Amino acid sequence: QVQVVESGGGSVQAGGSLRLSCTASGLNVGRLDVGWFRQVPGKERQGVSCIVATLVTNYADSVMGRFTIDRDRAKNTVYLQMNSLQPEDTGLYYCAARPWDSAHCLDSTTYRAWGQGTQVTVSS
Repeated sequence: QVQVVESGGGSVQAGGSLRLSCTASGLNVGRLDVGWFRQVPGKERQGVSCIVATLVTNYADSVMGRFTIDRDRAKNTVYLQMNSLQPEDTGLYYCAARPWDSAHCLDSTTYRAWGQGTQVTVSS
């Protein structure tokens, strides 16, 4: 059974950077699609970025050019490097994993393994 745990959230000022980590167990990230999703109170969970087993990556338009997703198979971890953070990036960030799937990797309904979330707060 695949499980994931997030870490790396925190509070920063606008323009700052954070790196989130998603460590998997039960299957190597080389065989998983991993997505990052953001939840803000009162709004639907939004796909931020994802990386599939074949290393194809996707980004939400709002983070394109600022966020980078990559993985380390030896550490069984997927990272989300977030630069030039803005207040609108604030939210609870969840990592999710699934065995490789042809469905778009920002479709949250296709994931079964979710982490507990890590809070990112960006102040102006």
